[in-house]
Amino acid sequence: MPAALNKKERNEVKLPNRRKKKAAASKEVVLPFEQVIIELESRIRDAQNDEERKGLIELLEKEEKEIYENLSAWERVQLARHPKRPRMLDYTTRIFDDFFELHGDRSMGDDPAMIGGLAQINGQTVVVVGQQKGVTTEEKVERNFGMAHPYGYRKAMRLYSMAERFSLPVISFVDTPAAHPGVEAEQFGQGSAIAQSILHSLNLKTPIFSIVLSEGGSGGALAIAVGDEVAMFENAFYVICPPERCAEILWRDVEQKELASSALRLTATDLKNLGVIDKILPEPGGGAHRSPDKAAQVLSEEIERFLGRCKQGMYTAEKRQQKFQNMGTFFEEVIEEPPIQQAAE
Repeated sequence: MPAALNKKERNEVKLPNRRKKKAAASKEVVLPFEQVIIELESRIRDAQNDEERKGLIELLEKEEKEIYENLSAWERVQLARHPKRPRMLDYTTRIFDDFFELHGDRSMGDDPAMIGGLAQINGQTVVVVGQQKGVTTEEKVERNFGMAHPYGYRKAMRLYSMAERFSLPVISFVDTPAAHPGVEAEQFGQGSAIAQSILHSLNLKTPIFSIVLSEGGSGGALAIAVGDEVAMFENAFYVICPPERCAEILWRDVEQKELASSALRLTATDLKNLGVIDKILPEPGGGAHRSPDKAAQVLSEEIERFLGRCKQGMYTAEKRQQKFQNMGTFFEEVIEEPPIQQAAE
């Protein structure tokens, strides 16, 4: 059985010219730590016989396990931002039997960055709300890269109220760099819209399941991430401020983004240990962008478990409020020291 590559050997792996040309032609993004995986997959396709192919597959599995179990915080940020990573609508089309989108905040307009509507899963109706970043350049611009305006959050609140009125569970998909930072957003009450959305979520008398798909940035994420259960994909991140901005603020140097990523404690494992999230959803080998169907299956199963607990009446607004009130609290424990033993004379 072939041994896994050491760090030096892994760093020395270069994509062959034919692979580079193919990647360039298809605009494929290959992250630095993914190069050895891409090369091994190429060798598997070109294997001369079954024995060689089997050995390479075993080596690939070892490398995937070694690499993806030991990613740094910044490398997980890179995975979360991968251009091929599944977006909200990629999941809704795979998970729900039907999705009927509803528009507008009934006050100012409709925000394409915030999507919401009614959906069915295994015959049960739910209300779905979430941010859509966009895939193509045109869609990204149209949806403002998933950064909602004030009326986007007000649309979400309208749908939350509708869910409460009809006793429907809410499923919220978080995927945004942050709330829209433009002057017009402040003019129309960005801060108050986010605050009202958080308060509305805390008081809602129907269960809420929130999932951080990739980027969970600042108040733009928190506005729809208050839930009875908050889950994250293992390569997503949830943070008050992008690592680049944090590095600029603290060290006046954007190149310190890797250090900032580590200091911010933004990974799913960090947040689970801190009690900010409840569940980490595993991703297929190499990340959700390499197998969206498997990632959607993992999320679908978790949503079904949540809906099963909803029927048992396990969630209330009071429990949800208590859960968030307990975040960030700590207690000091006084430890009595044993008496000092007098030395024998």
